[in-house]
Amino acid sequence: MARFEMHNAETATMGGDNSADVFCEVGLMYATGRGCEVDLVAAHKWLNIAAIKGNDRAAELRADVAAAMDKMQIVAALRAAREWMTVH
Repeated sequence: MARFEMHNAETATMGGDNSADVFCEVGLMYATGRGCEVDLVAAHKWLNIAAIKGNDRAAELRADVAAAMDKMQIVAALRAAREWMTVH
């Protein structure tokens, strides 16, 4: 499996063929702590963006991550995803 650096997710274009897959992989990276510290807020953010862009698997994974989060963490993740989508 390819390793995705954070800058790939930050700079992926909205029209990219595989951007949803990149965002899903970044979400999984944060959810599992693969190469970084576990960060459920960041994981939810990137999985949410991937789901919005059409990755069905990301929507399922986002629900799993959300089950381990409190309400404030979910609010923070949704806000971060919304801010990212506004800019990109």
